[in-house]
Amino acid sequence: MLKAVDLRCEYYRNPLGLDTAKPRFGWKIETDRRDFRQGTYHVQVAEKADFSVLRWDSQRVSSDQSQFVEYAGEPIQSRKRYYWRVQVTGTEGEASPWSDTAWFETALLNEPWEAPFIATSLPETGRYPRPQYLRTEIDLENAPESGRVYVTALGLYELWINGQRVSDALLTPGWTSYGKRLAYQTWDVGALLKPGKNAIGAIVGEGWYAGDLTWLNMRNLYGERTALSLSLVVGDRQGKESRFHSDQTWKAGYGPIEYSELYHGERYDARLEDSAWCQVGYNDSSWNKVELIPFDPSRLVAQEGPLVRKQKKFSAQKLIVTPKGQRVIDFGQNLTGWVAFSARGRRGDRVVLKHAEILDSTGNFYTENMRSARNTIEFILKGEGEERYESHFTFQGFRYVMVEEYPGDIDLSRFEAWAIHSDMEGTLEFHCSHEKLNQLHHNIEWGWRGNSVDVPTDCPQRDERLGWTGDAQVFIGTASYLMNVAPFFTKWLRDLASDQLDNGGVPFVIPDILTPVIARDSKITDSHSSTGWGDAATVCPWTIYERYGDRRLLAQQYPSMKAWVEYIRARADKGLLWNTGFHFGDWVALDAKEGSYFGATPNDLTATAYYFYSVTLSARAAEVLRKADDADTYRTLAQDITQAFRKEFFTPSGRLVARTQTAHILALVLGLVPPEHRLRCVADLGALIAENGGHLTTGFLGTPWILRALSENGRLDEAYNLLLKEDFPSWLFQVNMGATTVWEHWDGMKADGTLWSADMNSFNHYAYGAVGQWMYQTIGGLAPDSTSEDGVGWKAALYKPQPGGGLTEGRIGYVSLYGLHSVEWVIRDGRMETVVTVPPNTRATLILPSRGADIQGPEGITFTDGQDGGRCSLGSGTYRFSCPA
Repeated sequence: MLKAVDLRCEYYRNPLGLDTAKPRFGWKIETDRRDFRQGTYHVQVAEKADFSVLRWDSQRVSSDQSQFVEYAGEPIQSRKRYYWRVQVTGTEGEASPWSDTAWFETALLNEPWEAPFIATSLPETGRYPRPQYLRTEIDLENAPESGRVYVTALGLYELWINGQRVSDALLTPGWTSYGKRLAYQTWDVGALLKPGKNAIGAIVGEGWYAGDLTWLNMRNLYGERTALSLSLVVGDRQGKESRFHSDQTWKAGYGPIEYSELYHGERYDARLEDSAWCQVGYNDSSWNKVELIPFDPSRLVAQEGPLVRKQKKFSAQKLIVTPKGQRVIDFGQNLTGWVAFSARGRRGDRVVLKHAEILDSTGNFYTENMRSARNTIEFILKGEGEERYESHFTFQGFRYVMVEEYPGDIDLSRFEAWAIHSDMEGTLEFHCSHEKLNQLHHNIEWGWRGNSVDVPTDCPQRDERLGWTGDAQVFIGTASYLMNVAPFFTKWLRDLASDQLDNGGVPFVIPDILTPVIARDSKITDSHSSTGWGDAATVCPWTIYERYGDRRLLAQQYPSMKAWVEYIRARADKGLLWNTGFHFGDWVALDAKEGSYFGATPNDLTATAYYFYSVTLSARAAEVLRKADDADTYRTLAQDITQAFRKEFFTPSGRLVARTQTAHILALVLGLVPPEHRLRCVADLGALIAENGGHLTTGFLGTPWILRALSENGRLDEAYNLLLKEDFPSWLFQVNMGATTVWEHWDGMKADGTLWSADMNSFNHYAYGAVGQWMYQTIGGLAPDSTSEDGVGWKAALYKPQPGGGLTEGRIGYVSLYGLHSVEWVIRDGRMETVVTVPPNTRATLILPSRGADIQGPEGITFTDGQDGGRCSLGSGTYRFSCPA
């Protein structure tokens, strides 16, 4: 049996609204053969589903490539659907049938954007203008056969046709660097249209474009007026195409959403509902004319990343009455989203909900860490039977909801919480014999879920929720295990390149909202180019390349990578030691001075170490992209930085001058320690941990690599000891305190229930969850094989489970672009039993902690001995092994 399955185009199944002239194709392979390697592929692309009119026929190509096969046929047309299929053979000549048919449909490509941006002419009053309702009616002469809407907004929009919501996507068009890039979406609306009159309606809210942003409560940072732009293209059965655009014939009015702000919540007055507003025949004579808003259409780009959608429902777990008498619903999980509820009552009755992540040490509802974000929902009943509500242009970060007002008794069955985030596919399953580590994995996953609402945010609850670059770069390695994040980061990295300064500096947050804030508030003096934050420009594209093999994205981002490196070089002492500028450094490390957020590791050390890291990654990228001169330049620069670092920060006897854990971690992991002093550096790190009672003291830059620094240097037991600590400070301390996500501070909540300063104390902040990568690679034993020439994208993998800490079993499964890589191991009766699965068209190196001669496995598989155990090479298939534990 041989078959090509799970066909993807640009990571997506059957993508609608693709904006590339050279789409790339990928597929997985199903086969019952062990050690299968693809010998050839044959791709056909056609204009019709029966493949009678071929657009491209690759013919049979001798290659094992099954991802990112680039279209090479006749030019792709705008707004057109194409069908494609693939046939593969094995290296021994066995041929598959043609795959099932897949398709992709292009967006506007190079067509001009013709639709004006329209906005209400109603005067805006107060700090928070009401969302605007827009409508029109169109006439279709014949029965429609197809319909496509291309739509975007300055603000956030919901689109309706003939009384039905067009899509389940949320917070569209998303958050981009609006001054340079504004996304539009493509929707298939053919099934919603009918012959004759049709009504189109839209609701537009402030969103990121014009609503409150940052902790300074500033508004209108991108523009002062929200607006909608829409084109509808309808094809009928006679082959005629009709186009309709947003224009001055539309009408504008108000509806039941009286207020909707990302930080603050929403007020909805059901007494103002009129379901006919987006249906044919509605009397809009009292509505106002719209105005045209100028906008440069060259900024428009087709949707790139995954859209935000509802992902998981949580039932109310229990109703708590706090010592203050507050009625609080516990949903059991800290999440990002909203509460959907139903209620019965009299006209004018209200439901008022407030949101919080925790209860304080006395058991009362705690909102001080939300700062100025009000996170309040107010729903006014119309008094007509059972009424249901869900939010529109807002979201909250919460576990607990205080019911401040509700008509009648609270019935928990009427309340449910919905988690929302960008619609990325989950790719990881992880489990081990230590239940608290399983909870930690859960917390890591839900920290990422809660902070992937269109951009990788720092936290989802307070008046911030910004795309901090430092958080993203330390976590992307873990994120790319949890989900298929390639399209998500593709979109975000394009914004990073767009917002990058002309001199190569990288803003602290992407999209860059702090630079315009500086112009308005002198208290903020820096907005770009901290070490460990700006390095997102190099770390993120390289990680996506390493995990997915996406060379095109690496090429697109390479100028940004190079610009960041050159920015640093221009400011470094003799181009080698970076000792200038503002840096967050080892942010919120426990070795910081009392009352300070800045860790004790000197900035020039962390900055120079990360400078070396970015130069090294840029050299690797240049090599992959065949930029030989750049590769040579950056390899030489990396060597020079290494020597300068050693001269500056190591004494002749091998002592690192900065006596902090993070200083030793960075030097060890990045290879900056003089080889002859490596053992001393490892011992000194161990001593620093021991001095702190076996605990870490690291912040944002040291924490992600602390376990790696130990386990790669013969200290696996110490790494496990650190991971399994349960008292403060540790990952499992948070678990013991009831956390369901990762905290911003090790001591966000202390053992006695007292709290860190409310100024900056998120209980959903994924940065310290970067330990997940070590857990998945070491406990699970699964990693891409970076030592292999074709290791990128999981084409080659390393299976190396390393039991420790008393763990007796581990299980991990990762769904790569090629299929499922999995490792399962269990220790019983003094032996370690291991089962691994390698997907077709890939290879894996298996390393088990035993001598090769002592490993029992399938016939014909040979182990060789190395420093870290017996190793063998495996083709695709499932294999069982047994060795002494």
